[in-house]
Amino acid sequence: MSHRVLTGITTTGTLHLGNYVGAIRPAIAASRAPGVESFFFMADFHALIKCDDPDRLAHSSRAIAATWLAAGLDPERVTFYRQSDIPEIPELTWLLDCVTAKGLMNRAHAYKAAVDAATAAGEEPDANVSMGLFSYPVLMAADILMFNAHKVPVGKDQVQHIEMARDVGQRFNHLFGQGRELFTLPEAQVDAEMELLPGLDGRKMSKSYDNVIPLFEGGSAALRDAVARIVTDSKLPGEPKDPQGQALVTIYDAFATSEQRVAFRAALRGGLGWGEAKQQLVALIDGQIGPMRERYAELMAHPEKLEATLQAGAAKARAIAVPFLKTLRAAVGLRPYTDTATTAVARAEKAALPVFKQYREADGRFYFKLLSADGQLLLQSSGFEQGREAGQWVARLKREGLVADAPVQREASDVDIAAALAAFQES
Repeated sequence: MSHRVLTGITTTGTLHLGNYVGAIRPAIAASRAPGVESFFFMADFHALIKCDDPDRLAHSSRAIAATWLAAGLDPERVTFYRQSDIPEIPELTWLLDCVTAKGLMNRAHAYKAAVDAATAAGEEPDANVSMGLFSYPVLMAADILMFNAHKVPVGKDQVQHIEMARDVGQRFNHLFGQGRELFTLPEAQVDAEMELLPGLDGRKMSKSYDNVIPLFEGGSAALRDAVARIVTDSKLPGEPKDPQGQALVTIYDAFATSEQRVAFRAALRGGLGWGEAKQQLVALIDGQIGPMRERYAELMAHPEKLEATLQAGAAKARAIAVPFLKTLRAAVGLRPYTDTATTAVARAEKAALPVFKQYREADGRFYFKLLSADGQLLLQSSGFEQGREAGQWVARLKREGLVADAPVQREASDVDIAAALAAFQES
């Protein structure tokens, strides 16, 4: 059974080579794995907490979206959207705000750090705390729960927010689910093996250390200039050099094949000069990054193409968010006045619902099918080794509607199938 993975992308600043190696490249590779339904979103609502310069925020958002697409993110395969294009997310944030305890938010690391900083400066504890900063974890929970993500890749500092999303989702389910699990409870996916690239001075590559190698900004000239400033030992050309612990070698490894790594180390031990080694590093990186840089420049020069891609992604995301929010609104009591509470008798008189039937065939495999209220076959599943797998797919189709990777054969029109599945969400 497929699972959903949701990745939020910060939309402030510009990206460097460390971001590419440590986050962008592995996330794009993971999105191509079978059985994965990936959601990538530009977290521009979140950016408002940190940035009050509108032009900077707008440019940064555009540049970072272009970077991910240039690096190989396939918008046809994933759902790639801008957070602010999904109005259902702030509405869900309010629904979740209304069931989230203030005490839970008091424990958020970012809030506590802001309070500690203000107190240390002799100011009121909440002097520099906006409601955006304080309720940031609820907005993050809405991002995740709106699409019922199973996994959320995060750094260790963000694990607490995933735990909070679970707490909030679980409380909502308890209060309003009436036996249904409206929200999937997400799990944090922390990659212990995530590659951390050293910067020019050997410390972790970070803008705060001013030791970064730019990814696309400044072109190949900026890449050459940065690599030229990588700190090495003082060994001269012709002298043997120990590759161990050299930042230049670690960066080379991040882009090289195993054969190239062995050859590079052997050349250094054989006396390869650091200047020549840096030229080889530039050539290696530029061979991979150069074509991406050209694609990036094209997207930045034609923002209408980038906008069209994000709007298409927003349409895909809203196809899930709109009906799901309708279900959530009804669950909390935000219903049209015509949807009055029905008595047991009235419920019994309602039109029959479509039905899923699960069964086992002579081949020993398990199947399910969806029938309309009048018995018409709408969907027929493929066979499963375990009955539990069939049951999990039935539950998911009832909750989310027809998803792209569902192992089913359509036996009726998409309109009839969508109407039947919508009936389960409204029942």
